Amino acid sequence: MAACRRVQRLLLLIFISGWMSSAHGGKSDTDNAADNPERGRNAAGEGKAAALDGASAVRRSGGWKLAEEAACREDVSRICPKHSWNNNLAVLECLQDRKDETEIAADCNHLLWNYKLNLTTDPKFESVAVEVCKTTIGGIKECAAEERGKGYLVSCLVDHRTNISEYQCNQYITKMTSIIFSDYRLICGFMDQCKDDINKLHCGSVNTGEKDIHSQGEVIACLEKGLVAEAEEQLGQSVIKEDCKKAIMRVAELSSDDFHLDRHLYFACREDRERFCENTQAGEGKVYKCLFNHKFEESMSDKCKDALSTRQKLIAQDYKVSYSLAKACKPDLRKYRCNMDTAMPRAREAKLSYLLLCLEAAVHRGQTVSGECQGEMLDYRRMLMEDYSLSPEIVLHCRGEIDTHCSGLHHKGRTLHCLMRVSRDKGILEGHCQKALQTLIQETDPGADYRIDRALNEACESVIQTACKHIRNGDPMILSCLMEHLYTDKMVEDCEHRLLELQYFISRDWKLDPILYKKCQNDAARICHTHGWNETSEFMPPGAVFSCLYRHAYRTEMQGRRLSRDCKTEVQRILHQRALDVKLDPELQQRCMTDLGKWCSEKTEAGQELECLQDHLDDLVSNCRDVVGNLTELESEDIQIEALLIRACEPVIQSYCHEVADNQIDTGDLMECLVANKHQKEMNEKCAVGVTHFQLIQMKDFRFSYKFKMACKEDVLKLCPNIKKKVDVVICLSTTVRNDTLQEGREQRVSMKCRKQLRVEELEMSEDIRLEPELFESCRQDIKLHCQNVVFGNAQVIECLKENKKRLTQHCHQKVFKLQENEMMDPELDFQLMRVCKQMIRRFCSDTDAKNLLQCLKQNKNSELMDPKCKQMITKRQITQNTDYRLNPVLRKACKADIPKFCQNILNNAKDDNELEGQVISCLKLKYADQRLSPDCEGQISVILQESALDYRLDPQLQLQCTDEIPRLCAEEVAAQEQTGQVEECLKINLLKISHEGCKKEVLNILKESKADIFVDPVLHTACALDIKHQCAAIPPGRGRQMSCLMEALQDKRVRLQPECKKRLQDRIDMWSYAAKVAPAEGFSDLAGQVFTSPAKNYILSMLAMCVVLLFLMGLLCGRITKRVTQELKDRKLGHPWVAPLSKDRKGYIQIDQQ
Repeated sequence: MAACRRVQRLLLLIFISGWMSSAHGGKSDTDNAADNPERGRNAAGEGKAAALDGASAVRRSGGWKLAEEAACREDVSRICPKHSWNNNLAVLECLQDRKDETEIAADCNHLLWNYKLNLTTDPKFESVAVEVCKTTIGGIKECAAEERGKGYLVSCLVDHRTNISEYQCNQYITKMTSIIFSDYRLICGFMDQCKDDINKLHCGSVNTGEKDIHSQGEVIACLEKGLVAEAEEQLGQSVIKEDCKKAIMRVAELSSDDFHLDRHLYFACREDRERFCENTQAGEGKVYKCLFNHKFEESMSDKCKDALSTRQKLIAQDYKVSYSLAKACKPDLRKYRCNMDTAMPRAREAKLSYLLLCLEAAVHRGQTVSGECQGEMLDYRRMLMEDYSLSPEIVLHCRGEIDTHCSGLHHKGRTLHCLMRVSRDKGILEGHCQKALQTLIQETDPGADYRIDRALNEACESVIQTACKHIRNGDPMILSCLMEHLYTDKMVEDCEHRLLELQYFISRDWKLDPILYKKCQNDAARICHTHGWNETSEFMPPGAVFSCLYRHAYRTEMQGRRLSRDCKTEVQRILHQRALDVKLDPELQQRCMTDLGKWCSEKTEAGQELECLQDHLDDLVSNCRDVVGNLTELESEDIQIEALLIRACEPVIQSYCHEVADNQIDTGDLMECLVANKHQKEMNEKCAVGVTHFQLIQMKDFRFSYKFKMACKEDVLKLCPNIKKKVDVVICLSTTVRNDTLQEGREQRVSMKCRKQLRVEELEMSEDIRLEPELFESCRQDIKLHCQNVVFGNAQVIECLKENKKRLTQHCHQKVFKLQENEMMDPELDFQLMRVCKQMIRRFCSDTDAKNLLQCLKQNKNSELMDPKCKQMITKRQITQNTDYRLNPVLRKACKADIPKFCQNILNNAKDDNELEGQVISCLKLKYADQRLSPDCEGQISVILQESALDYRLDPQLQLQCTDEIPRLCAEEVAAQEQTGQVEECLKINLLKISHEGCKKEVLNILKESKADIFVDPVLHTACALDIKHQCAAIPPGRGRQMSCLMEALQDKRVRLQPECKKRLQDRIDMWSYAAKVAPAEGFSDLAGQVFTSPAKNYILSMLAMCVVLLFLMGLLCGRITKRVTQELKDRKLGHPWVAPLSKDRKGYIQIDQQ
């Protein structure tokens, strides 16, 4: 190689001498060498005789000129400008660089070849180099120490030409290299090292004359292509010897500063250079870079594209083939010891990818890399992303995918994005092609600057200009900004695809997100035991690091090590992005690939795949179920991870939850706020569906509800072990709380914080039947049959089932009854009641205990300020309560002793969880009329009687028995919908017209009940209100006292009652009389009851007393008579002693004395 370097330096010296002769007008040492007769003979020896003679004549006459040689005179005059004829080097350069279509004579070709060969072997060139590069040699220690006279000095200058700042020296060496590189045989040692490979690869002949000797630059191009093909392991390619490889790369490196030196590329791109890079000066690799930048222009010739690609592939194998990159990054490479890794083979150290990884690692560590070097790195990173063929691993391992899916997409990085899409769609996790793509993404690091990815840059330019214009161009946050606007109106489809394709690979290595790496590298090293940016570990692969980080991001201080605040913020940002697409979560996609195909193949919209997996959580394989469960548990703590949901709920968040949303440390408050405001007008359909879906998912596992889990986890472990489903846990804890409450004096086993959160969960579950899975499954068919057009939410389906309760299947009916029983015991769980009467509760019941809310509303039901809708809802609940005493907890408590005492036969025939249709309450009403109830029970029945007297719908037995009679006889009263007792009054008036015995009996019962209290008869009470005030003011209500007062007033001729009152009272007396005839007392107790409840009770009792007195007097009279008869019998006995006296034994039998 030293010999090669010596020849190359000699050639440079030739240029120097040529420049001196043209600059000073005299002979240089080079020209003197050319005048040497021996050299002339050598030159002419391989030409024709005429050429030799002409050349000799010229040399003898003075300075030898190529332009004057007979063999080349015509070609020089035709091709080269006249001012260059006196300069042999200028003529040589002109003839070498001629256009392809311009031919020169074969004799001239041979003459030029021998001239160049003689120049490169002349020892005088070293003295020229010493003279021209005197200052430079002194500044380069290695060159100053070289031994003179052996050609080593020039070799050293070529090796250090990047450090030559002296203009003349630099120009001479540069010009000389153009002579050397015109033919591989002029490069010392090259032919010896590559002769076999040239023949093996059929790159040309080593014998002069078999082809154009000035096209021998094609031989080097052929070898370069062979070297590239070998790197790509293409079939049918021979292996190039190591010495030849080094020679090829050395030639490419030496030609890196001036594109003229790459003869093949120069001729292939000569016109393209004029078209695209006309104003670009040659030298320092500028023309190369300019051509690289225009490589994919449509007007770029195919020959030039091919030559440029070969050059780029050589750069990928050895960064020093790029003059500008090697020069700009040389200090940084030395500073960070990027080419000092002794554990790595030299070939790998020289690779462009290794240089990029090494310097990128320094940048990511926060170390300083010069701006010039970073600029060069950016250019070559962009170059690798534009053309997949520059990466041998991708060409080798992705060949099948390219041929099948991505052929014809070579343009501007589209092939790479096509491969990314294929890899993303297939979900190939361990394939060689995927690994090659992942490696390329790490090498190019497009996450640090989106402009590196040309396909992404062009696709997303409009989005960046509108949505991300506030971010500095090239900032890493641009990608995050684009992800934030994914699936929004500002995003365009092409940008969306390119972005997701790139993010798929970035998400698989946490280091590829520069912001995440910057903020979390210390935490990752401390907690996850990671290494440097470009180092990997078998124990902690790149994909596992992020999993480690997010597991620690949400830990409490009690749970151990936590992330720094900055790192946690970035982890949350990444989680938000990953929630947009299940394929951006490597662990999820890997473990759930089978389940995704099995359950979610039709879910193609954004975010649907994860929702689908959550919906089928119980059906998933264990590995997939675990990762989906962990992610869902994480979402429950920070719902902002669900970026699509948060985006859909933005109006509600801004109006009602902005304070919670602004809190960086979310603890489930935001989701709780969204649930609480689920039915606000700002809530759109997408948000409502998303919130409901999350609520439904929470039902599958109590851990999915963060606040509930944190508040109750200890109670669950203690009281409800082995229970997983949230709804079961809620039932278990609620039952425990209720039992502890009912058992007075017992301490609550459920903690206070758990009881508070339990209340929140119970209220949330009441809003949607789907949040109570057992009820929903039991009533699924009934919902389809009776409520198919009812929308879920707002407890509307539950309300529909309640309204159709009589038509439900038995199992569903029982579940609905149980639900109603719970709601009546705790009205806050009655979502519809709480929603409709929200304002009325604030107005009338603000200080009322939650358990008594319905009772409070009932008491204020007839207030003028009561909202009609709320009043209607209260009536519905009253109707429900009166169907069964168990649905009225206040009545149940007040009458707990009376019900089994008087109505046991009804209870014996009752079925669990089925309404008694008001039978028990009807039973209690009759006992109320008989005044046999306890005071507490009597008070509650009195209230029920008053309410049902105003609204017949509150009497279920009356409704049940008079289903046909009410519309037939009282249609107008029903249509009026005035709850003033008009329907009951109508039935009383038409009692004789009622044909149904059951209905007639109920009406008679109403009449009987009305005797007990005038309030039970609202029509009579309204008519006699004034008279009660005047005549019976001092008499307390109840037990028929005021009714008796009015009856006495009616019979008292001195008292003048109001006409309407008098008429109504007379009607009632007639009705009672008829009732007594139609329904006589069935026993003594009924008879006694009728007497005591009768308005004529005093009269009846006085008559009974008179009867008793008469009976007593008659008894006395009979006694006197009986006494006289007895005396006569005694006297008769004394007259007849033979008759034995009579005596009674203990049992009253008469015994005859046997004495």
